[in-house]
Amino acid sequence: MMPALPFDAALYRKYDMPGPRYTSYPTAPHFRPDFDEAAYREEARASNERLIPRPLSVYVHIPFCHSLCYYCACSKIITRRPEKAGIYLDYLERELALQGALFDTDRLVTQLHLGGGTPTYLDDRQLRRLMHAIGHHFPIAPDRAREFSVELDPRALGPETVSVLRDLGMNRVSLGVQDVDPVVQRAINRIQPEEQVEATIHQARDAGFRSINLDLIYGLPHQTLAGFDATLDAVLRWRPERLSVYNYAHLPSRVKAQKLIREGDLPSPGEKLEILQHTVERLTGAGYRFIGMDHFALPEDGLSRAMEDGSLQRNFQGYSTHADCDLVALGVTGIGMVGDAYSQNHAHLNAYYRALDAGRLPVARGYRLSADDLLRRAVIEAIMCRSNIVFEPFEVEFEIDFRYYFRDELSMLEPMERDGLLRQHADRLEILPTGRLLLRNIAMIFDAYLGREQVVVQYSRTV
Repeated sequence: MMPALPFDAALYRKYDMPGPRYTSYPTAPHFRPDFDEAAYREEARASNERLIPRPLSVYVHIPFCHSLCYYCACSKIITRRPEKAGIYLDYLERELALQGALFDTDRLVTQLHLGGGTPTYLDDRQLRRLMHAIGHHFPIAPDRAREFSVELDPRALGPETVSVLRDLGMNRVSLGVQDVDPVVQRAINRIQPEEQVEATIHQARDAGFRSINLDLIYGLPHQTLAGFDATLDAVLRWRPERLSVYNYAHLPSRVKAQKLIREGDLPSPGEKLEILQHTVERLTGAGYRFIGMDHFALPEDGLSRAMEDGSLQRNFQGYSTHADCDLVALGVTGIGMVGDAYSQNHAHLNAYYRALDAGRLPVARGYRLSADDLLRRAVIEAIMCRSNIVFEPFEVEFEIDFRYYFRDELSMLEPMERDGLLRQHADRLEILPTGRLLLRNIAMIFDAYLGREQVVVQYSRTV
């Protein structure tokens, strides 16, 4: 059993600062335009030649949304023209053919995620077409050995969409709830009645989905402790297997839509911290386990089991149960991780289409990791996914003396140790319960690139 999660408000105020979320290391601002299609193809070839090739994880980005949610910083295209989705699918099929040809046919897809935007912007026929194309170009693992997930917008579902997705092999769904308070929903332009969310959850359970995730956001306009408590009442009544509780990052200079949110309507930092503390206490008191950062799961869920057996990993979709996969990303802005490199597709639809029209993979930039990058990535992932980092496995794999290699970083951790976030032992680093809400801060100590970005980067705050 994991120890109880204490909450030290004064300590969290001290460490509340901007920082990366570490869905990759190095983080995306360090990707380079000289990593191109040829470099990606080279990494794919090398990944096939590993002694034991990794299974595959596939991410498909569907960028379209019917309306604009003011808080959203995701890559999206707001349109009411459904024909755009058909054109986009034409190009996705071309990209699937190019990507599928790169990987050996014995490398099964054990993980799939349809993200957005709004994946259910596609109608049922288009969803069938997409899943058929994926299965045509990639070998698919059997249902019991895979995690296939899709993001659902309860406002963008046909009467049969949920059951169609289950029939197509999806076994996990994620719903964006954010807050059930109508006042908050109006302020963020996401009107989504509580009954609509509940009906979608019932549909997913009736269809046989084995895991349901709900996304919540604290720090939105007009939120109060009492109001968010009502959202938690609804959530605990629905009892999803997983919960993601995100801190709203108000960055209107970077996210144009956020200019439509009045800064004066946002809760104060103190109020946000109270909401977070109350949320942690209610969820853990109701039997949810704190996985890390902003994720919670029931003990019987795969995310909890992955944390216990050491297979938990962190990627561009957050925490995941399938460690050691090569991630193949498709669609505009998609970020993949194949071999020892990251790649990202073109961010603009026209550039993405032009590349595929020319018969090329739409790779816009990427990054090939050095030996130091690989080591630091492994350490940062261990911090983000495990609470006890034993030095010896790193020393064997990377042929280093951990305490000597990271002598500066271990020295920089001493103030955190005095504050009770962690404990340094001769052979391991132990993250204490108080430090588990500050994993990003601890990981930042091992980030050799932080502060060296070529462009100004506005990170979200760590608490």
